[in-house]
Amino acid sequence: MFVHKIDGDLSLKLIDVRDAERVFELTENSRDYLREWLPWVDNTVKVEDTKAFIQSCLKGFADNNSLNAVILYKDEIVGVAGYNSIDWSNKIAYIGYWLGADYQGNGIMTRVAKALTDYAFEELKLNKVEIRAAVDNKKSRNVPERLGFVEEGHIRSGEWIYDHYVDHVVYGVLADEWGR
Repeated sequence: MFVHKIDGDLSLKLIDVRDAERVFELTENSRDYLREWLPWVDNTVKVEDTKAFIQSCLKGFADNNSLNAVILYKDEIVGVAGYNSIDWSNKIAYIGYWLGADYQGNGIMTRVAKALTDYAFEELKLNKVEIRAAVDNKKSRNVPERLGFVEEGHIRSGEWIYDHYVDHVVYGVLADEWGR
């Protein structure tokens, strides 16, 4: 099982079906907050929906094309982060993340994204890490910007969020740029 300790308060653990109740509770408690930027929130209405998501994550991990983990902050699940997909032929990992509303402002997601980027380059030997965020999602965009990712471009109408499209900003960092 994948477990990655980031620091004294923070670690990542491969998401597991036993996490479903807590992940669903976190979704429920942050529903309005998460709904602004995440298109899956309205389709997550019962614990079984979260279990189905987790099963798809575990299949992606078993197939070696994704890695989704719960974020443990002071031993409590506070969000989900990982590689939504890994493109092995081009050696690129695509990071995605969300954090419960009550856990914002503690630097959690920046530390998590840094750890995932480190892991992609050091352990998986990938060449590039990409993060995409909606143009107006300032909190999500701040993460790659703080970490020194390069803004590579915009994707018009990059995602459908319930009743409208949002444009995405694409950020990337290469292995030979990381940590300079």
